[in-house]
Amino acid sequence: MHNPLRSEADVFRLVVVIGVAAALVVGLTLITRPVVGVLLAALLIGVGIGLAWRVTRGSEPRTVESAQVADDTRRILVVANQTAAGRELLAEIGNRCRGCTCEVMLVSPALVGSRAERWASDIDEGLDLARERMARSVTALRGIGIEVRAEVGDPDPNMAIEDALRSFPADEIIISTLPPQQSRWLEHEVVERTRREVALPMTHVVVDLDAERAAAQSQIRAA
Repeated sequence: MHNPLRSEADVFRLVVVIGVAAALVVGLTLITRPVVGVLLAALLIGVGIGLAWRVTRGSEPRTVESAQVADDTRRILVVANQTAAGRELLAEIGNRCRGCTCEVMLVSPALVGSRAERWASDIDEGLDLARERMARSVTALRGIGIEVRAEVGDPDPNMAIEDALRSFPADEIIISTLPPQQSRWLEHEVVERTRREVALPMTHVVVDLDAERAAAQSQIRAA
């Protein structure tokens, strides 16, 4: 069995649920009798153990597969958000598509800023930002002759990859992130989970947006 608490967000949710359950038990005990509170606590503990057992069983390692097509086209699934239009990523895609027929699917998981926004499904701003970055990347790739389609994916990058592979028969995956000290995806082990769970070659591209902006400003001053 595996630990179902894979991230800080999972732990936070668990703490909130425990807090609400404890408040419910205390409140019911105060307005009724202690024995009622004890019975409710026992019931909640039993339900919690049952749910934890089911979640733990459901977290066994699994393999996500792609229905690959036997032809000469190279199909690349690219997963990126903040770095979708980064120079390093665009160069990597261009190099892989050079000299062959190539199709690219760019998936940009919607960014959700806070846990409250994620729980409330308030992701409109994240969707808009993802679409804006996607549009810049698509324009750049089509400008060098690469056929590309794009879509906004699930806020969870690993779920976005699984969803995309249902409709796009990828031969390989490129995941683009910010540097380790800045990347939430690396903090949440998105790259490691993909390597474990997806039966496809995977390349991790690191894009330093701060360095790219500094280089662009230097070019402007030198012009």
